[in-house]
Amino acid sequence: MQLVTENGARVDHPDYSRYVDDVDITSVRALYEDLVVVRRIDAEATALQRQGELGLWAPLLGQEAAQVGSARALRPDDFVFASYREHGVAYCRDVDPTHMLRFWRGSTHSGWNPFEYNMTTPAIIVGAQALHATGYAMGMQFDGSDGAAITYFGDGATSQGDISEAFGFAASFNAPVVFFCQNNQWAISEPVSLQSRVSIAARGRGFGVPSVRVDGNDVLAVIAVTRAALERAREGSGPTLIEAVTYRMGPHTTSDDPSRYRPAALDEEWKRKDPLDRIRALLESAGAIDDDYLAAVHQRADGTAAALRRGCLETVEPEPMSLFDNVYAEPHPLVDEERRQFAAYLDSFEGTDA
Repeated sequence: MQLVTENGARVDHPDYSRYVDDVDITSVRALYEDLVVVRRIDAEATALQRQGELGLWAPLLGQEAAQVGSARALRPDDFVFASYREHGVAYCRDVDPTHMLRFWRGSTHSGWNPFEYNMTTPAIIVGAQALHATGYAMGMQFDGSDGAAITYFGDGATSQGDISEAFGFAASFNAPVVFFCQNNQWAISEPVSLQSRVSIAARGRGFGVPSVRVDGNDVLAVIAVTRAALERAREGSGPTLIEAVTYRMGPHTTSDDPSRYRPAALDEEWKRKDPLDRIRALLESAGAIDDDYLAAVHQRADGTAAALRRGCLETVEPEPMSLFDNVYAEPHPLVDEERRQFAAYLDSFEGTDA
């Protein structure tokens, strides 16, 4: 499903155009700003990792439209269950970009309070967050809420049992959850064609989960299908699987070298489908872009990146004993014993050069 072509032309779709009737050219300008800022956050975080300030980073380069489009379709009371690459979603949920880095710097167990933004912190166990989202959505049902949960995962995660279990539970209990798969074509070094002989959307239908395949580099199309899925969830029609077909233009993480397994010609093919270039072309065709607007957008992006770097470098690293804080809401004897053992271990270095 596509609403903006690769050349930046806006087109109609009989089922989905109505979901973006309110997205006028002013709204498109705001979406373009989102895309530029999110890409700049990602570039700055990648640079910080290369400079030794982060232990690791999972780049989202090329997936900005899938994340911004889906996130901008959400209501504040909807709850996001993320994987480890949804920095663009976090930005749209107003998470301080500096907080995004603390997890990757090793300065915190998580990064932010999930209930402050209705978004979980990064989930490293591949696919586990889909089960969490399904359970939370079922809880919303029990509470009589008309909110919805959305969970993000990659194409590789669909081969994990957790995803299959989540599909099964959500379909059986009609849970108000949106499964959002960013099919970026690569499960680390393996192409999606190796793990799935049919589309990921088709795999969802096998569980009884209605599914849609959308151009993940088209921010308007992503907004439309996400709004439609959320509408189904709110009216009690159950889960939806969205397969957003996009491309990971960079490495899986900063520890990966995609040139070892991915042909350069394929990278060049997908660069021509760049989600930022597409929306810029749409704005140019509408006469809605000029040097002053572009300068303002890039000034905001640079300001966000500067604040991100400053916040990262000024992070106060935690004291070793804080490792045991907030493990349980109430005192726990096992944690108390581990705290005593670790304190004794640290005391053993007193008077040494260690």
